[in-house]
Amino acid sequence: MGIILAILLFSAIIIIHELGHFLLAKANGIRVDEFSLGLGPTLFGKQFGETKFSVKLLPFGGACMMGEDDVEDISEGSFNSKSVWARMSVIVAGPLFNLILAWILCMIMIAWVGYRTPVVGGVIDGYSAQEQGLSEGDVITKIGGRSVHIWNDISLYNLTHSEEKEVEITYKRDGKTHTAVLEPRQKEGDTAPLLGVTGGKMERPGFFGTLKYGAYTVKYWIDYTVDSLRMLVTGRVGMKDLSGPVGIVSAGRVISDHPESDEYRDSDHGKPRCDESSAATGTGWRKTGISDH
Repeated sequence: MGIILAILLFSAIIIIHELGHFLLAKANGIRVDEFSLGLGPTLFGKQFGETKFSVKLLPFGGACMMGEDDVEDISEGSFNSKSVWARMSVIVAGPLFNLILAWILCMIMIAWVGYRTPVVGGVIDGYSAQEQGLSEGDVITKIGGRSVHIWNDISLYNLTHSEEKEVEITYKRDGKTHTAVLEPRQKEGDTAPLLGVTGGKMERPGFFGTLKYGAYTVKYWIDYTVDSLRMLVTGRVGMKDLSGPVGIVSAGRVISDHPESDEYRDSDHGKPRCDESSAATGTGWRKTGISDH
């Protein structure tokens, strides 16, 4: 089942990516010789107009063949006969369509299980959040200068900035804006330094809210990717912490099996969280210093 899921997942991503190239090529009057899913020998294909649509033997990869590598071909309808802007739009369309796909998938998840609000659910005794006066119901709007829209934004910042000794947060209470500087603190029994706040509740927005929070979730994953690359380049994480296609499919299977379970909502380096003591200690994100319970 896992192999089938992997093939379907990556095939969908590839099809959407190549479809972006294909549609923009057609819109700009560029001839597409072949649109294929997979690599290697052709299993079957059919010609429609000037384009052959085919499925290849190996179910990984795909192609939208427009003759772009033939720089000497400037005949009518060729890729290199078009303007720079037309060619750029065709190239950019692939990644752009993947972003649109990500937005659609995030909206489906938001509509299905909701999103976790950046509202403080409670403070833990003896930690900096309590000492600085934070209380249940405070809405965190910024952390470390970054805007916060969903609770995952807070968790991500702490995960990727765990070396910081102090963290400035901005929050709203009764319509007024406040700031506080929190000091991560690690007590006996804690697996990591904690700020001492627990996360808000899950909320399902309406139609327009789903559009908005779907976009916020895409932004979160973009930030996650950029921060992860930064940590990789600076040596804070190693290659052993990366997951390839197998790891992605495994994580997706865990989440799909438990779509509404808080236990799997956050993770420690991509692994499902299963520490039952996290709810009591405030260590939901073990290396972030924030719990979502």
